[in-house]
Amino acid sequence: MLATLAYTPMPVAQRLARTYTWLFDKLIPRLRRVALRNLELAGMPAACADEVYVSLARMLVSFARFPRIRRDNVAQWIQYEGFEHFEQALSRGKGVLFATGHLGNWELSAFSHALMASPMHVVVRPLDNPLIDGFVERYRGLSGNNILSKKDFIRPMLKALANNEAVGILVDQNAGLSDGVFVEFFGRKACVNPSFAKLAARTGATVIPGFAVWSEAAARYVLKFYPPLEMSGDATEDTQRIQSALERAIREHPGEWLWLHRRWKTRPAGEQEIY
Repeated sequence: MLATLAYTPMPVAQRLARTYTWLFDKLIPRLRRVALRNLELAGMPAACADEVYVSLARMLVSFARFPRIRRDNVAQWIQYEGFEHFEQALSRGKGVLFATGHLGNWELSAFSHALMASPMHVVVRPLDNPLIDGFVERYRGLSGNNILSKKDFIRPMLKALANNEAVGILVDQNAGLSDGVFVEFFGRKACVNPSFAKLAARTGATVIPGFAVWSEAAARYVLKFYPPLEMSGDATEDTQRIQSALERAIREHPGEWLWLHRRWKTRPAGEQEIY
């Protein structure tokens, strides 16, 4: 499938990718049901569910072409906005923590940053299929990034931040009761792992929300770095601040967030299941 997207003319690849995500939608209808429920819970338009699959199609095309994206042509795919926030963060000398999520093209954001600025460290959850996981990890590392598995990432991440390097972590996933705290997200309690906030407090690293979102005007992605978030040292308060920044970015680009994930799955004690 990726080969058909990598080696066909771009207009053909884009149509093929839309066909693949359409089939994905039809073959796994429960994901659309989850998306529609999430949009209802968040008070967002149901039409965003269609836009999610369009966004995924664009991401598939770029991922398929990772082996052909280099320093000399990466600007055809993406451009920066707010790069000065990253530069200022590096000047503090305590490392940078990118608070990112499944918004826009999260694969291209880290991949392109390594080519346009410098390689970074990316924390990922291994995929269930080891063969696919190995393939995806190889593609992710083609631009020079260091891929850190969630199974064993603390020590190399602390070392990276101590060396004033950047680490990217997805912060938009549901957490279990045993390891999460509840904060407001789109007006509802969402369970979030506070480890990101605790790491920021422990290391003093600068926290920057960053997302690669599609620009119709530029006909490419824009890697947006938002102003740094001030951390108080209180894990719950800082987790709320991070989630609020994520929510603001999603509201700016609602059709590009992965609404297919059961974000509000974990509920406070005594509250009924909502999916």
